Amino acid sequence: MKKLIIAALLVMMIVPAFVFAGGQQEESTAVAAAEPVVFKYHNGAEPESLDPAVIEGVPEHSIYMALFEGLVTYDPESLDAIPGVAESWEVSDDGLTWTFYLRNNAVWSDGSAITAQQFVDSWLRFLAPETAAVYAYLPGMVIKGAAEYNAGEAGPEAVAIRALDDHTFQFDLTGPAPYVLGMLSHYAFAVVPLHTIEEFGDAWTRPGNIVSNGPFNLKSWTPQDKLIVEKSETYWDKDAVKLDEIVFYPIDDTNTATNMYLNGEIDLLTDTPPNQLDKMKLDDGYITNATFITYYYKVNQTKAPFNDARVRKALGMAIDRQELVDKVTRGGQFPAYGITPPLPGLYPAVVAFEEDFDEARALLAEAGYPNGEGFPETTILYNTSEGHKNIAQYVQQKWAEVLNIEVQIENQEWATYLDNMQHQNFDIARSGWQGDYVDPNTFLTDLLHSESGNNDGRYASAEFDALLAKAATMPGGQERLDVLAEAEQLAIGEDMGCIPFYYYNTANWIDLDEWGGWYPTVQDIHPWKAIYKK
Repeated sequence: MKKLIIAALLVMMIVPAFVFAGGQQEESTAVAAAEPVVFKYHNGAEPESLDPAVIEGVPEHSIYMALFEGLVTYDPESLDAIPGVAESWEVSDDGLTWTFYLRNNAVWSDGSAITAQQFVDSWLRFLAPETAAVYAYLPGMVIKGAAEYNAGEAGPEAVAIRALDDHTFQFDLTGPAPYVLGMLSHYAFAVVPLHTIEEFGDAWTRPGNIVSNGPFNLKSWTPQDKLIVEKSETYWDKDAVKLDEIVFYPIDDTNTATNMYLNGEIDLLTDTPPNQLDKMKLDDGYITNATFITYYYKVNQTKAPFNDARVRKALGMAIDRQELVDKVTRGGQFPAYGITPPLPGLYPAVVAFEEDFDEARALLAEAGYPNGEGFPETTILYNTSEGHKNIAQYVQQKWAEVLNIEVQIENQEWATYLDNMQHQNFDIARSGWQGDYVDPNTFLTDLLHSESGNNDGRYASAEFDALLAKAATMPGGQERLDVLAEAEQLAIGEDMGCIPFYYYNTANWIDLDEWGGWYPTVQDIHPWKAIYKK
């Protein structure tokens, strides 16, 4: 991982009649309470869960930011890490030991205290092999002993996290990891209410059961309709929270979402169909900016013919990316020939391959499918969206023209799509990756390392993994970035571990004359705590 008119809800407070001396009564009067500030959001899909150990998508992350808070949270403009449950921290001289000091007034929504031991227990729950958290690799690649525990090779005592006292939490790293502080805003490092989970089990996230610690609490959840959160009165910084409610609409039909925005029924629109894009670019609320996000196709390498790098390279080289962004997406996206978006002044985009239709045909023939002959039945899978459909149709047409192969396209709703990705029940599937922190590692390790939970295509290269392991031991600087660039060249240029299409130039629609505290950001993340009505 996104209006103007809010329906007025007049809440009347009835002042009761009072009896005065002499038997006279004062007439009842009605006093209108202040109208609640409600922000209505196009969240794109029905969330698969609210449990931080289960979720994996942008729609879920949006809700997580409302309900929960970790050691640190996001600065709304820069997305730099700022104090959350931890009010301060320090790091050892060698950069390997981090110590966080928790706030005395950080509590759960039921009023119970948040302690350092709860962070220990929450992280161990997340890492436990039986939890099967998709993101377990994230703490696994930085926290000493975490990967071994998650893999079942060691017990929980091997994980180098500890509570020094009720308000002091400490962990040790496997290497310098210059990006670690930025990672800690992610739900892979969440604290969860173990006492509530123990009481309700898998039902702990349901309305009426859930206990949270973020700026908002869950008010109601009607699946496939809306999820509503309301301002928390127990949040440590509640005075900074200016919204009374947020309504999350799980709308995957972008025509519906666009019409709701135009009718004033939602305040933030995160996508619009291509057939309305030209008109919507003229809207006063249109805001676009380059982001740290890549659109790509996963290729299931657990089965033939996609376990052959020649086939994957042929598919990747047979797409005209400039034509795609100019004629299909038309949102100012940038053609991608690597998986990591450029970070100006830090990490230039890696050009790992070039489009070459002749070479694509030659590679496919070399793999045993001359002029597409004998190529097996193949389906491109995408989650429901008019934009994804248009891209899939373009790719379908291009592969037929260039490679003479016929593929089918299929859409699925979000939760089903995610489940099929996790179980490799697909041939080729669209995907988008929003960097979890601002470092190339979030694209390379998170998407393509052989043990990553998000490596749904199951790309595996011992040489690639070794380069990532080498980078993990290096301090921040150009030498480390050069190793990561070498790894990217290998994974994409030589192996086409996935097929990158373009780097996002995100589009959002919001009336900034009405709403403040919302800023265009490199990760397209917008903390709810900062948003207010002007």
